[in-house]
Amino acid sequence: MCSIVILKKSENEWPLIIAANRDEMNNRKFLSPGRYWKDKPYIFAGKDLLAGGSWLGVNDSGVVAAIMNRINCLGPMENKKSRGELVLNALDYDDANKSLNATIKIQKDYYRGFNMFIGNNLNSYWIKSDERSSNIEYFNIPDGLSMITSHDRNDLNSNRIKNYLSKFLLSKEPNPTKNEWEDWEKLLRSTYSEDGNPLSAMCIKTDMGFQTISSSFIALPNFKSKLNKNKPIFRYANGSPDSTGYDNLKI
Repeated sequence: MCSIVILKKSENEWPLIIAANRDEMNNRKFLSPGRYWKDKPYIFAGKDLLAGGSWLGVNDSGVVAAIMNRINCLGPMENKKSRGELVLNALDYDDANKSLNATIKIQKDYYRGFNMFIGNNLNSYWIKSDERSSNIEYFNIPDGLSMITSHDRNDLNSNRIKNYLSKFLLSKEPNPTKNEWEDWEKLLRSTYSEDGNPLSAMCIKTDMGFQTISSSFIALPNFKSKLNKNKPIFRYANGSPDSTGYDNLKI
């Protein structure tokens, strides 16, 4: 997955809303989000059939985890573990802080470089493992809008962030209570890039088979109020979002 947009509003009815496009070779087989791991029945996530891990998922405690490659770290490498297993490992915990603590203690050299998101309705983090650095770094994600690709959070050196961060900021925010997602859906479907490079678009289409192959929304409700009866939402497009509609999945 190459793009994640995070809307964090701590005191809101929906304190965490994320939108994510997964970019991958179109011949890499996968399963839509579901419960596929018998030893981890509490995980609801997409399954990569090549390595067995996931790119995005949520657990029954409301922890969300997502993984992206860092710059120049696309694809698997011999003698390196699949980064998709980090998502499953993070979703073993019932709290985002516990997931963070476990993730930053991994053996860094076992994996290619990655950006990772871990969050729940209270705390959200960006974890960075850059092959040029000896340490895994992590950062609290503040309230407001954040966007992460293979670059740093809100880094305008990423042409995709440069093209689209301002568009998300100016758009109408999703309202899960009213089932309003239109502005963000349009942006996730967009194949426009100001520099003419398809890799700078939100929805990628290339001649080499690398493209956006699925798209997701996850919204977590605020559980502080006993009057809030909302449940987590997972909306999913099983294909390129410019030609595939979103379904509401039963978590």
